[in-house]
Amino acid sequence: MTRSARRTLQVAGAGAAALLALSACSSSDDSSSAKSDSSASASSSPKLSGTVTVFAAASLQESFTTLGKEFEKAHPGTKVTFSFGGSDSLAAGITGGAPADVFASASPKTMKIVTDKKDNATEPATFVRNQLEIATLPGNPDKVSSLKDLTKSSLKVVLCDKTVPCGAAALKALDASKLKLTPVSYEEDVKSALNKVVLKEADAAVVYKTDVKAAGSKVQGVEFPESTSAVNAYPITLLKNAKNPEAAKAFIALVQSTEGQKVLSGAGFLKP
Repeated sequence: MTRSARRTLQVAGAGAAALLALSACSSSDDSSSAKSDSSASASSSPKLSGTVTVFAAASLQESFTTLGKEFEKAHPGTKVTFSFGGSDSLAAGITGGAPADVFASASPKTMKIVTDKKDNATEPATFVRNQLEIATLPGNPDKVSSLKDLTKSSLKVVLCDKTVPCGAAALKALDASKLKLTPVSYEEDVKSALNKVVLKEADAAVVYKTDVKAAGSKVQGVEFPESTSAVNAYPITLLKNAKNPEAAKAFIALVQSTEGQKVLSGAGFLKP
């Protein structure tokens, strides 16, 4: 081989080596760039922290408490605090300036108290429904089998106040049945009505299926067909004055998620 041919081969080899080096460098740069982009994307999702204040209908107490614990576990550094009660009282509190991030009501009517006030809340979404049931003393000693049985003068019956969703639904069911019922008391929320039976201060109460289920052996449930005419839709909303809107949105997302719906259906709620 001539000296000239050897020189040509050496130059070609050096060029190939240079191209390989450049290719490796480019590949490394691309990989670094991809990692950098991935890191930037991960860091762009803000880490949730702080307290989420949720105002929720009394009938949601058990299921929302469970979801609150799950939320805190999934987002270390967060805390969910609840205020449970009659939806009308909670709505009045919110419109009166009580600090809250999320409102979950037991009826569209009570939600409207909040949404009718300008800039109070975002568009609410129905996340579950609930149906009425009669709660009697364990073993049903008075043999209550229908809504009509509650009209017996010998029975002490409790209803929720008509301003509360469970009370409004009970009146709707009674009207549908053309029945008149005079309770021994009207209670401020569904848990208070149920508690009258649990404490044996009343023989029966018209409450939600979810409350009967939550009470376990402390009461006995009696279904009645008129309840289908008074099923309540439960809306939830992010309040516009929320102090922790990002965490509030995440909690609402949990409630609406498959996992959240599983907890709610397990408590006896109906699908939205």
